[in-house]
Amino acid sequence: MPIDSPTYTGRFAPTPSGPLHFGSLVAALASYLDARAHQGRWLLRIEDIDPPREQPGAAENILHTLEAFELFWDGEVFYQSQQNERYQTTVNQLLKQGIAYYCHCSRKQLKDHPVYPNWCRVKPPTSNADCAVRIQTSGAFSIQDRIQGHCHWHMDDLGDFIIQRRDKLFAYQLAVVLDDAEQGINQIVRGYDILESTPRQLQLIQHLDLPQPQYAHIPVITKSDGQKLSKQNLAPAIDAEERRRLLQQALQALGLPLTQNMLTADYRELLQWAIQHWRISRVKSCAEIPEASLLSFEREPFE
Repeated sequence: MPIDSPTYTGRFAPTPSGPLHFGSLVAALASYLDARAHQGRWLLRIEDIDPPREQPGAAENILHTLEAFELFWDGEVFYQSQQNERYQTTVNQLLKQGIAYYCHCSRKQLKDHPVYPNWCRVKPPTSNADCAVRIQTSGAFSIQDRIQGHCHWHMDDLGDFIIQRRDKLFAYQLAVVLDDAEQGINQIVRGYDILESTPRQLQLIQHLDLPQPQYAHIPVITKSDGQKLSKQNLAPAIDAEERRRLLQQALQALGLPLTQNMLTADYRELLQWAIQHWRISRVKSCAEIPEASLLSFEREPFE
């Protein structure tokens, strides 16, 4: 799919809940290569809006790892933790417009309701204390994903969702939409596991009259047992000492066939070659890959 915007602006937006693992590297590399291949900007955002999930020192570790792998970003690092005032202004605006509403329903009350039953939309709580804030949803949304193809969702199947928790922390869906608009992001390359968040983000984009980016969702990396490689699953941190081997594996995961020369090239030469030969069309859709995985992290190295 061609890029519609003349000025490509992409981003990598990790959560500092731990060090980067191989799955993170593949996601970072895909967004980096796509941006650089289009002579675009590649921005870095640290999504640190959920302190209970964050690991001390993880944000600095992520920056150092990206630098060690020579995935250099443009401009200053953008920290979500510094955006709370802007987020709150938007929540207040949506409440004032009647698009958002207070909700006092607990997880225990909703455990038998996979889709929110609109109790507090229909009958607002008598007090706003100890309440979350939900956004109203309606209609349907579609995208033409640059990797996965046509994707379509009915919001009735998803229901109204939370944009501010009862502990006053802001939800990922709200923050990511506002920050993509604030940073001028028009191309989003990220993991397939986040695809299910896209319709909620599209709903907020519509409510807030924001520009809609183009999306590309790469299949996730799994372990040999089929389990997604993630921080929650204790995926090992990547080591810059192995950066050449890891780059080769990541490029293979993204469908970029290595020439014989590139199997023995040094790291910098290989990275520059990858930028010149990057084609997102080479990344297989999840429909083409068993269990939506690209490769196992435990795969044997090339040499």
